[in-house]
Amino acid sequence: MPNLVRNALTALQVRRMTKPGVYIDGGGLQLNVSKTGSGAKWWSWRGTVRGRRRELGLGPADVLGLAEARTKAAEFREIARNGGDPAQERVRQAGRAITFETVARQTWAEKVDGVSKNAKATRQWLTKLETYAFPLIGERPVAEITTGDLAEVLRPIWRDKPEVAKKLRLHMNLSFSYAKAKGWLRENPVTDVGAALPRQDATKKHYKAMPWREVPALMRRLKATDGAGAVALRLAILTACRSGEIRGAIWSEFDRDQGLWEIPSERMKMARAHRVPITPSIEAVLAEIPHVGELLFESPRIPGKPVSDMTLLAVLRRLRIDATVHGFRSSFRDFAAERGADHRVAELSLAHTVRGVEGAYQRSDLLDRRRELMNEWDRFLAGDSP
Repeated sequence: MPNLVRNALTALQVRRMTKPGVYIDGGGLQLNVSKTGSGAKWWSWRGTVRGRRRELGLGPADVLGLAEARTKAAEFREIARNGGDPAQERVRQAGRAITFETVARQTWAEKVDGVSKNAKATRQWLTKLETYAFPLIGERPVAEITTGDLAEVLRPIWRDKPEVAKKLRLHMNLSFSYAKAKGWLRENPVTDVGAALPRQDATKKHYKAMPWREVPALMRRLKATDGAGAVALRLAILTACRSGEIRGAIWSEFDRDQGLWEIPSERMKMARAHRVPITPSIEAVLAEIPHVGELLFESPRIPGKPVSDMTLLAVLRRLRIDATVHGFRSSFRDFAAERGADHRVAELSLAHTVRGVEGAYQRSDLLDRRRELMNEWDRFLAGDSP
């Protein structure tokens, strides 16, 4: 039966109470004295929340006075009477005090920093928010930010810098999803922000790629070019790997007896280990690289760190090649298509996910068939096949 007693305790009793136990004040408010002998005292509220008995802590008695405890208990009682959950409401109240910038930085620390494999992308994650979002909504309580507020953040770059806007929207979405999971807001305001913005140009930006028939000539030029950047670029083209996978390569990943380069999942974009067949030309490139440290391509300025992405791109710029390092993956893919390679074999050679039904049932990485394709690409680049 609910306790109907009100104001059963006095402030003096609360201060002097030392005997362990639970002391009822009324209206669900009770004073708890620790049984451990430490003398610790705290307030709690006990009541029915959505048909279930609940007990929720209010705070230590040496911080929260009797009058304040009664006020809080009354608030909890009213929330519960109206069908709400006092615990959830308390967390939402915290959301009215915590700013978006605080939430975003906490999201970055827990969800991005130390998790992403791309150090540059990790730094840029916060930079985009610092540049475009924090000046407008950084100091606003996260629970009070609306979809319209976010539209104003994105509007200046929505059409002029669509790729930046897309990433910024994703970063804000993760931050608000994090806040929602913490209970600091009811709904994620990013969800419908696209409806409040104008249409973007639907044209997809592609990496500049060299026509596949022109790549053998470039390989001859690269072979005659000095420097680690040219060697790394040759290896990237031969393996059809991403720049980061090449630059972060370490000698222990290579099993030259088995003819395999095994890249662990933590270094792959899709977080899945990838096996690259070592072809004769790849073996020849590896033989050219001095085996000094663990990294194949160590930065000359920062010991223990790989060379930067600009090291490879600078080689293309010196040779006046209008293409990107990533674009050579497209060159390989076009070559594979022209030579009639199986779609799955070509996609797995690029460490892409094979989607749809065939991907769901395909468990093998088709290494033997991929080795055949990579050897054909090797012979083509060497000028041994048309």
